[in-house]
Amino acid sequence: MNKQPLLTLLSDFGNCDEYVSVMKGVINKINPSARIIDISHKIPPHNIVAARFCLMSAYDYFPQGTIHIAVVDPEVGGERRGIALELANGFLVGPDNGLFSGILSQHYVITAVELTNNNYWYCYTPSKTFHGRDIFAPVGAHIASGIMLQELGTLIDPTTLVNLNLNQCIYFTDRIVGCIQYIDQFGNLVTNIPSTLLKNKSWYVQIGSLRINSYSTYTEVYLGEILALISSHGWVEIAVNQGNAQLRLQVELGKKISVEW
Repeated sequence: MNKQPLLTLLSDFGNCDEYVSVMKGVINKINPSARIIDISHKIPPHNIVAARFCLMSAYDYFPQGTIHIAVVDPEVGGERRGIALELANGFLVGPDNGLFSGILSQHYVITAVELTNNNYWYCYTPSKTFHGRDIFAPVGAHIASGIMLQELGTLIDPTTLVNLNLNQCIYFTDRIVGCIQYIDQFGNLVTNIPSTLLKNKSWYVQIGSLRINSYSTYTEVYLGEILALISSHGWVEIAVNQGNAQLRLQVELGKKISVEW
């Protein structure tokens, strides 16, 4: 493992409480040389779908061997598994609740384990409400120190991991049917329809009875006008020029939409 391993943190903890700093403290107690980058701690509380998208969108921008610790865990202390996954270019540590399913739709799992070996936890009897501190942060730190995944617990079949199936859309001859998979802080509505399906097509978005024409940039429409375009993530997005599409349209995650031509 790199002498200065890189770990990332993603959570719904916010920045008002001590939760994030405590996880960093635990990591550095185990591996003082670890470097830690925050992806986001402002995921809406308990919103696994938003966390999934945010982590998926960030993953490929980090160096080989990065260890990603993600904690959006509304079922903490319950029956859901804690897992660590080895992929070709990095590691994932967190709850098995679909949080990693976006990444796993694009990357192959080499090794998957359920975190059952409490020798690598912060304490033998973890809190029922804070596995980020007591299990996931220390496990990530131990991986950064060179511990093999097989030592952390029980090998599991990657096909048994929870999958939210949000990347699936339905392709017809004249349209693609999908849904809203993420809403960012600007109120932009990011769909699950990738731009790769729209090559050489003149397209628009249909949401309910509303037709939304597509453009290349926000500046091609007037201030406050609604538009569709390709987001920086490569997905079809619905936006308002210097406005908030979510407030304008009053839609939520999972809302069905179609791209037509």
